[in-house]
Amino acid sequence: MIELKSPTEIERMHVTGQFIAEVLDELSAKAAVGVNLLDLEHHARHMIEERGAVSCYWDYSPSFGRGPFRNVTCLAVNDAVLHGLPKSYVLQDGDVLTMDIAVLIDGWAADSAMTVIVGTPREEDQRLVRATEVALAAAIDVAQVGNRLGDISAAIGEVCREFRYKTNLEFGGHGIGRTMHEAPHVANNGKRGQGMKLKPGLTIAIEPWLAATTDRIIYDEDGWTLRSADGSRTAHSEHTVAITEDGPLVLTRRKSELQARTP
Repeated sequence: MIELKSPTEIERMHVTGQFIAEVLDELSAKAAVGVNLLDLEHHARHMIEERGAVSCYWDYSPSFGRGPFRNVTCLAVNDAVLHGLPKSYVLQDGDVLTMDIAVLIDGWAADSAMTVIVGTPREEDQRLVRATEVALAAAIDVAQVGNRLGDISAAIGEVCREFRYKTNLEFGGHGIGRTMHEAPHVANNGKRGQGMKLKPGLTIAIEPWLAATTDRIIYDEDGWTLRSADGSRTAHSEHTVAITEDGPLVLTRRKSELQARTP
């Protein structure tokens, strides 16, 4: 069942989303050569505890995971892209780091992810990250009342093809609200004009992710971390978005994004 949210409920989700944006901005500023992933995880734990928020990841136990997830962030490096289990790893120059976080505040969830390049970037890695960001922006642009869910999926797939990357349909975006994962599923490729009509109050996490040279993924030995099947590098961008009469409202927009757009 898809639950449409009231304007008041969306505003509550916006509060959660802005906190997540703050966490990601701080983590991205701290992600530098020589920093251990566990330092980032523990900084996020401290911020969540101080805010009185509740991690959506802690004790998360889906059918595909190995045991409960006992961390508050997903941190994935280079060929790892989804459900990255934080571990003791010191970031190296040129590493591609994806950070994903979801929390509840006063019973309302939001979810967001971003990929950063640590130290000296490689041009091909910048292009990969950029493709996920452009795909996310294109999907948000068509998240309009009266359009269809397939329009969002198609927008992502079209951008990925323009950049000449393949898309994977095993994992994608999702509804979100009182819990981290709600209906509907938001695929990262699709056909325009198909799927449910977008109505005011629908809240979804849109999350294009890519690997450089494959659309296949494999599980790491930890039972959680998903990697590109051929070892190529990966990237992931995600925002929680509300469909409103006034257009799409990005609930997890980061200050760093707004500053980057300022002339």
